[in-house]
Amino acid sequence: LKPTTQHNYIRFVKEFSIFFGRSPDKAAFEDVRRYQLDLTSRGVSPGSINGALAALKFFFRITVQRFDIANHIQLVRQPRRLPVVLSPEEVTRLLEAARGPKYKAALAVAYGAGLRISEIVSLKVSDIDSKRMVIRVEQGKGRKDRYVMLSPHLLELLRTWWLVLRPRGYLFPGQDRISPLTQRQVRRACLEAAGVAGITKRVSPHCLRHSFATHLLERKVDIRVIQVLLGHAKLDSTAIYTQVATKTIQEVTSPLEHLIPRTQGTGAKLAKPVERAKSRRQVEPTRQTRLKTPPKSMKRTKITKQAKPRSKRKKSA
Repeated sequence: LKPTTQHNYIRFVKEFSIFFGRSPDKAAFEDVRRYQLDLTSRGVSPGSINGALAALKFFFRITVQRFDIANHIQLVRQPRRLPVVLSPEEVTRLLEAARGPKYKAALAVAYGAGLRISEIVSLKVSDIDSKRMVIRVEQGKGRKDRYVMLSPHLLELLRTWWLVLRPRGYLFPGQDRISPLTQRQVRRACLEAAGVAGITKRVSPHCLRHSFATHLLERKVDIRVIQVLLGHAKLDSTAIYTQVATKTIQEVTSPLEHLIPRTQGTGAKLAKPVERAKSRRQVEPTRQTRLKTPPKSMKRTKITKQAKPRSKRKKSA
């Protein structure tokens, strides 16, 4: 497990021990269930509840080998929300409002390379390969190394920051210049920049990562390439960005546009032919009426018979 995961698991097991009131290895599954209900009643988010349950599942399965409890612990189903995505104009305003070249460069890495916040603070100067124009991400999520893109503009921002402090170890060191920046410091700097830029969306460094993937997808980059850049193990995790790529959605033509004959515009326009048809029916006589009342040209006129004079035949001799 990563150090951060180990720290969180220990914290969750300690909290469960306080709730249980005894050593956690003496607990039963009903005690775990009561702890889960207590977290729910206190308004703890489903993500935090799942973090606690994952820690307890690891504890009972690996540490004390209580499989009778571990096998019955089920994570809470979380509602899947669409990621928050910034527009390119909002990203520009956010980076310009960042406090100092260090935080500007750190946030630019989140958007320009799509790195997670844990990967940003773990970057070292040696991970920047300006010859091949790539960034090496060492031991990312899932303990996998990968390479991501290094754009010329991002390289320029990183060089501007490096000339200020000339760090040798971590690319973004903390105050002691030995340990890296904390994730909390980067999140706080991102929130401050969003406030200065007047962005009302729920902005975070991970939001810049979402924007990176969405904007690439809108530029017709293959989704499998985006999957590799993001370090996703499954394509399903990357496919969620297809739901927020508004530019791609706008370019799709509705099947309604291909109907033949094409439907006319508004309802008012559709009503006019109907009204004309009604008026035509009112004016024009029906077939039966036409048969009953023939036109004047077809009416019979009375012809008065005049007596023709009889011609006198000559009697033959």
